[in-house]
Amino acid sequence: MPALNIEYTELELAAIREAAAADGKSVKAYVHDLSVREQKRRTFVSHAVAFWNEHLEEFDAAFPEDTPAAKRTAA
Repeated sequence: MPALNIEYTELELAAIREAAAADGKSVKAYVHDLSVREQKRRTFVSHAVAFWNEHLEEFDAAFPEDTPAAKRTAA
């Protein structure tokens, strides 16, 4: 299985060890889970932004009172 060798300062590593212990995980499991979770979060946010942009006009039409003033047309 592929692996990484990541260098940390003593202070960084101490903080990671503390966080891993608080989660009841080894440092290896903690760093693995954290990096995978961050990638999933970034993917989710990317898709959420795309969905929002695709449906923004529908939202503005359904809730005109919530449309930003800069987008409103003069009556």
